[in-house]
Amino acid sequence: MVFLFFLSNFAAEFISYMGKKMLFPDYIFESSWEVCNKVGGIYTVLSTRAKTLQDKMPDHIIFIGPDCWKEKPCPFFIEEPALLASWKQKMAKKEIFVKIGRWDIPGKPIAILVDFEPFYKHKNDIYARLWELYQVDSLHAYGDYDEASMFSYAAGLVVEYFYKELLSPEDKVVYHGNEWMTGLGLLYIQHRLPQIATVFTTHATSIGRSIAGNNKPLYDYLFAYNGDQMAGELNMQSKHSIEKQTAKNVDCFTTVSDITANECKELLDKEVDVVLPNGFEDNFVPAGAKFTTKRRLARKKLLHMANCLMGTELDDDTLIVSTSGRYEFRNKGVDVYIEAMNRLLRDKELKKTVLAFIEVPGWVGEPRKDLVERMESGKTFDTPLEVPLISHWLHNMSHDNVLSMLKYLNMWNRKEDKVKLIFLPCYLTGDDGVLNSTYYDIVLGNDLCIYPSYYEPWGYTPLEAVAFKVPCITTDLAGFGLWAQKEGASEIEQGVKVIHRTDYNYSEVADSIKDTVAAFSQFSKQQVQKARTNAGALSKKALWQHFIQYYYQAYDIALSKAECRKNQES
Repeated sequence: MVFLFFLSNFAAEFISYMGKKMLFPDYIFESSWEVCNKVGGIYTVLSTRAKTLQDKMPDHIIFIGPDCWKEKPCPFFIEEPALLASWKQKMAKKEIFVKIGRWDIPGKPIAILVDFEPFYKHKNDIYARLWELYQVDSLHAYGDYDEASMFSYAAGLVVEYFYKELLSPEDKVVYHGNEWMTGLGLLYIQHRLPQIATVFTTHATSIGRSIAGNNKPLYDYLFAYNGDQMAGELNMQSKHSIEKQTAKNVDCFTTVSDITANECKELLDKEVDVVLPNGFEDNFVPAGAKFTTKRRLARKKLLHMANCLMGTELDDDTLIVSTSGRYEFRNKGVDVYIEAMNRLLRDKELKKTVLAFIEVPGWVGEPRKDLVERMESGKTFDTPLEVPLISHWLHNMSHDNVLSMLKYLNMWNRKEDKVKLIFLPCYLTGDDGVLNSTYYDIVLGNDLCIYPSYYEPWGYTPLEAVAFKVPCITTDLAGFGLWAQKEGASEIEQGVKVIHRTDYNYSEVADSIKDTVAAFSQFSKQQVQKARTNAGALSKKALWQHFIQYYYQAYDIALSKAECRKNQES
């Protein structure tokens, strides 16, 4: 059967955006460390957006990711040996080894996974050339810098040889890289194939995240920080250097929110060309009776686990709240969340018992056998287990930030406490050994979700919460929080409560969370339903069908610059 991929090229398509005729690519190559590699939020960005582009340009959107799996099967990738088989053989002769198939996500776009390890032997030469051309400092590299750079270089070679052997000079081509890990490949393409338009998206600047993660005030002093100086101070020279030079040299530099755009301007000395807010698709949200059934089951599981752990008899009238995300104790606001729950213990306005969860992956050891035995016994218990704060044992029980703060605040989930807090320190992938449910099957059981982030360029967790009709609390230091405010949502009745947060108002944020939860505990069924309905309605405004237009704008900017280079050469 002839593969349709080769039958025709897209004619150069023009689309209209805000009254302006815009160039649109015939082919898009997009690379990320998280293509077919589920390790963070960028996976969600790319995997949910893929179908929108695949529908518009079938099999002309091609994702490039790292082959991290080697001989083991990748659970997110469906290999198709017949797909681009002859080109794959030519690549192998050049010692570029790839797997070709489909990303197992809605739309099933083409994905190419590249083996980057053979390029380590050329690392010094690659870095030397990078310095000569773009003054990228790779001398201070450590950790994942080499790994990411070799992948990025390999991805650049994939784009180069695909273009040279399978496409034509008339094709309008965009190469889009995500995060500093793809910078080397973008610069390689910019130099070697100037006819290809380049787009670079930083989802969070490496130096900004480092400043925040090292407990330094980021926002009040942002105007005064020198990115290069801070990179030296925080030992981030190489990552900062590749990110900065990529931002300055690609055709179109983008980020995901206005707050990160300002960060780029101050720390990378480069203003973004366009902001690309993170949309999503809601095909993972059940509807109708299935939603009701799943919500009931999620609450039943959470309450059963909590009662077995603490020896309590919490019922369905309990107010269930949670926070989740990466284990960035300060950046994600886990610290202020715990502080708020501690203050809520003594709040006289609280009218319901609160069961609060922290769902962030720690250095997890194993599921608690004593807890699992209780859960499987079918019995009820009136005495708590030892350490009734956590569902899984950790390797570092005595040095964990969450447990240390709970101990410091003397929070032990006593029977008389109206606020109980439980740490779920593992990825909820359905096989954690205790709940054995996925995150999406658990989050819809919440009454409120709370994400008081200090550093959050966008924020998928609150967006996912409102998609499940769970009202949430976030801050105006999160890109999602700023967007929600622009859409008219700033109070919990509107589906999202957006709290003003600065470098120094930790206590005020904790009080605002406490007050919001206490107020919500007094809501009538009608008020709760209204908040839930508003949350769901807000999420519909963030679907990719609304946000994809910003990507079209980025493609146009990049292609226009590439066209200028072509015209100058001719």
